[in-house]
Amino acid sequence: MNQCPDSLLFSPCVLLQFSVSPGLSSGHIAHSHHQGHQQDVTKKEKESGEPVDSYSCHVLFRLEDKANDGENSFGDSKQNYCDQMFAQAASLKSHERTYKGGNPYQCNFCEKMFAESRQLKIHESAHKAEKPYHCSYCEKMFAQSSSLREHERTHTGEKPYQCSYCGKNFSSCRHLRTHERTHTGEKPYQCSYCGKTFSQTGCLQAHERTHTGEKPYQCNYCKRKFVGSGQMWRHERTHTGEKPYQCNYCDKKFFTSAERRRHERTHTGEKPYQCSYCKKKFAQSGTLRTHEKTHTGEKPYKCSYCKKLFAESGQVRTHESTHTGEKPFQCNYCDKKFATVARVKRHEITHTGEKPYQCSYCKKLFARSQTLKRHERTHTGEKPH
Repeated sequence: MNQCPDSLLFSPCVLLQFSVSPGLSSGHIAHSHHQGHQQDVTKKEKESGEPVDSYSCHVLFRLEDKANDGENSFGDSKQNYCDQMFAQAASLKSHERTYKGGNPYQCNFCEKMFAESRQLKIHESAHKAEKPYHCSYCEKMFAQSSSLREHERTHTGEKPYQCSYCGKNFSSCRHLRTHERTHTGEKPYQCSYCGKTFSQTGCLQAHERTHTGEKPYQCNYCKRKFVGSGQMWRHERTHTGEKPYQCNYCDKKFFTSAERRRHERTHTGEKPYQCSYCKKKFAQSGTLRTHEKTHTGEKPYKCSYCKKLFAESGQVRTHESTHTGEKPFQCNYCDKKFATVARVKRHEITHTGEKPYQCSYCKKLFARSQTLKRHERTHTGEKPH
């Protein structure tokens, strides 16, 4: 089973065993790749007549003391050296930038900064619309060969990367890294506005845009704007009707891989998400988060027009459409339009007669998830909150 070849660069050794203090910045990192060390490397090269075969990172960093109960005082912090080894000096320099935050390469189109020239080239190809890699199974094209390989696995079903904690398989290295953080609890990416931490850079970027109001991604069909590229792509499929993800148990197809995973749990009965308050289990992480708010009473989402508070971001978006009157989602079977994707899906079932929700206890099928939930309570005896 494959391992991530670049996992060390994306998950520095500090993050595998410790949690970096949220206050960590370039001012808290001492670059200890001393001149003496560099001279020693040069001396070895001169004596042997050949370059040395390894380069060691000597970045000194501070770590939060786990015994400190979450306090982030540097008076209680530990110090350590990375000591990671590299075959090439260039690889060492790139690695050290992950600690120092240095981004010397600037995009000529949007002025975004990158740590490596390779990253810059990949990014600029998106501006130039260079997509030389063509999928063997469909007409989709890609700017990077790695993106093509990852995409083609959605056709082949190949999942070569295995979780070292639970044995679950994944089609890409980045999906594996993200999943393993659900086991470790690692959240290395911190919001610069409110201090909230995230397990993925994409989640951090999307979150920070809730502070700035930025929506840089625009739909090519209806000009609606989004905070993330993934949201835009998923939205555009509601226009094109493309459903590239097919269930491994039946012939049903989906707009996103996440929708397919949620659907497949109706076949397997898997409920991997457990409430930390009452130990109830759920098939979807979103359902778990919504449920846990019935314990905490949290309502973090505020309407931009009337300041009403909501427990879920989807609820506030649905509510705000009552102010704007916007209905961007059209039924694929008739001309009726709706404010949300969920509403158009519920409506389309009246055309198709589909019943995608299956009871975990008696296998009865339902057209709506809420109807399924009410039915399952007749088995469990649970009373709704």
